[in-house]
Amino acid sequence: MRGMSNGGLATGEALTNDQLLKAVPSIFATEAHESRSDRFVPVPTIDVLDGLRKEGFDAFFAQQARTRIAGKAEFTKHMMRLRHRSITNAEGEAFEIVLVNANDGTSSYQMIPGYFRFVCANGLMVGDTFNEVKVRHSGNATSEVIEGAFTVLDDAEDITEQVQAFKGITVSDAERTILAEAAHQLRFPAAHKEDGKQAPVAAQRLLTTRRTDDRASDLWTAFNVVQENTLKGGLSGRSRNAEGRTRRQRTRAVGGIDQNKALNRALWALTERMAELKAT
Repeated sequence: MRGMSNGGLATGEALTNDQLLKAVPSIFATEAHESRSDRFVPVPTIDVLDGLRKEGFDAFFAQQARTRIAGKAEFTKHMMRLRHRSITNAEGEAFEIVLVNANDGTSSYQMIPGYFRFVCANGLMVGDTFNEVKVRHSGNATSEVIEGAFTVLDDAEDITEQVQAFKGITVSDAERTILAEAAHQLRFPAAHKEDGKQAPVAAQRLLTTRRTDDRASDLWTAFNVVQENTLKGGLSGRSRNAEGRTRRQRTRAVGGIDQNKALNRALWALTERMAELKAT
């Protein structure tokens, strides 16, 4: 099932190859799935990871897509989040490189800059203003992937500066609501169509704070609250069925690799836009 995920592996420490092999075997594929042609060049993610470990990177999160096709689990799309050992600040935040790959033809090799907030274990991917590297499965792909990782790493300072700028912008309750409403449309698009299906929670619920520090009034905190509630789920609400009956339910976490990436980047772009509007 393309886009579905196994939930991922994270221990709070750098992941070892033994841990990765048990939870995310597609990282270790050295050949392409049998459905690929001879022109398809497999990119063994484990070779890239070993190369980046030598350059100071470690994997802290990994997940792979599920499949119902026999024999394809070793080749499916997967995602890893890598942190450089030297880029973690005193506020419990770290720059990341997010790797996405598949050796079954469902994805090119992608590298996306990200940011990690330890207080809530949020993994944030930045928007389109920063470098994203894509490498096709052809030619000298593995070397291009490792080179691309350092292209993404070049954005670390700029992204960190942007986070600090977000922290310096105060947002009103009305502005926080605008951010939540935009996120709600991204997370529950069907609910915003005419005669669409009711969402399990209203947009305002995406502003629910889960810890005392999240009650701050800056844009960075508002973004993190909305992002966590949008992606992690767990919010209680009620929905109404076709017969008009209501039932209790909780929002689900976003587990699919593609949806997680798309929502993360869209939310970052929304926050950038809010910052631009506040600066005018």
